[in-house]
Amino acid sequence: MIQFTLKCENDHRFDSWFQSGAAFEKLFSTGMVTCAVCGSSNVSKAMMAPRVSTKDATLPTPAKPKLSQPASPAEQALAELKKHVEKNSDYVGKNFASEARAIHSGDAPDRPIWGEARGEDAKKLVEDGVPIAPLPFTPTRKTN
Repeated sequence: MIQFTLKCENDHRFDSWFQSGAAFEKLFSTGMVTCAVCGSSNVSKAMMAPRVSTKDATLPTPAKPKLSQPASPAEQALAELKKHVEKNSDYVGKNFASEARAIHSGDAPDRPIWGEARGEDAKKLVEDGVPIAPLPFTPTRKTN
C-alpha cells in the first residue's frame, strides 16, 4: 500500500491510498482518480515529505500496554463495574423489557438483571416507573 497526497485544479488537497504506484498510474490514466472535495478529475500528485523512520534499532522499544488491560483509572473502574454486573446479575438477553416489567409488577422473582432493549421499549419502561439504567459499556453476551 502507498499513500499519495493529491490536489485538484481547485487546489483541494487530500490523501488517498493505492495498492501500488502502478495501481495509481493505471487509475489516474483512466480518469478514475477524482478530488474527494469537488469531484474534479483534473488531479495531480502534490509535494509530499517522505516518511523516514527515526527509530534507532539499538534502543529498546518501550513496552506497549496490552489491549486487554485497562489503560487508565476510568477504564479500570468500568472494567470492575462490568465484572460486577456480569457476576451478580442475570443476563436476560432481548427479553430485558418484558422481564424488567414482570419483576416490577411482581409477576417474576425480584433479582438484578441485565440485557438488551430497544430505545422505545426502554423509554416506555422509564415512563411507567420501572427502575432501569443504561450500562456505560457493552457487556459480554452470555451464551448457553
